[in-house]
Amino acid sequence: MADCEPNAHRFMDLTIPEYAYMFGFLQADGHLHQGVGQKGRLSVELNIRDIDLLYRFKHLTPYNSRVAERTRSTNFVEEYHSATWTLCSLEARTKLNELGMPYGRKSQTIAPPSVEFSRRDYLRGIIDADGSVGYAGQGIPFVCLTTSSTAIAAYLSAYARELTGAERTANRNARDEVYNIAYEKEAAQLLATDLYYPRCLSLGRKQVKAEAVSSWTRPYDMRIVHSRRWTAPEDNALLQSDDIPAVAEKLGRSEQSCRMRRWRLRNSRMLTPSDQ
Repeated sequence: MADCEPNAHRFMDLTIPEYAYMFGFLQADGHLHQGVGQKGRLSVELNIRDIDLLYRFKHLTPYNSRVAERTRSTNFVEEYHSATWTLCSLEARTKLNELGMPYGRKSQTIAPPSVEFSRRDYLRGIIDADGSVGYAGQGIPFVCLTTSSTAIAAYLSAYARELTGAERTANRNARDEVYNIAYEKEAAQLLATDLYYPRCLSLGRKQVKAEAVSSWTRPYDMRIVHSRRWTAPEDNALLQSDDIPAVAEKLGRSEQSCRMRRWRLRNSRMLTPSDQ
């Protein structure tokens, strides 16, 4: 981690990795409360196991703030032990708000900053707050993010596509109306290695999991599925002919994939290439 000593002039300079991470985390998991007049507060509540991160935020902030612990009952456990970092400074809150952290409900409206910022550190903050890193069933490594923000979902998809080549289309799920963006295997490995670099500011438990994902090796008996995106000429060929076997042979694709693509094109009236 870079040597970052807190001072009011550089506070929330998002070109500094620590502040880019901190801002991403606060956007996703923090809350700005507007009080009467100029009163208000920023607060972040985490499980007690993550209290170290809150003290790092306190250290990075050149304004009075505090970390307090409490135990309360929730819908999931009778005794939930948590820690909350609270910051009341108007100057600090104004800076955060101007950068793109809204007061009140914000899950659908947050977006990447419009100023220059450290991209991977910002995304690591978002994923530490609202994402997961680790191994799924059968030992498959993954990195995923659940978000209500269209802008955040699109930004992660674009960043990961640039880094790994993996294409993801951000669509809200039908049940929760949120985006679930997930990467597995080599794509997850590349993403975890890039975001969770050595000595970066992060949740310690996710840093450990990311390092494990980075060291993953594909089993010798796990086949690699190569795919290619559909092109406009291929789409046109599918729409202009009913002879799927002949078109499939001409395009060098399977009949099943051609039938599925044709069905999608006709049912969505899609005339340009899209998802596979």
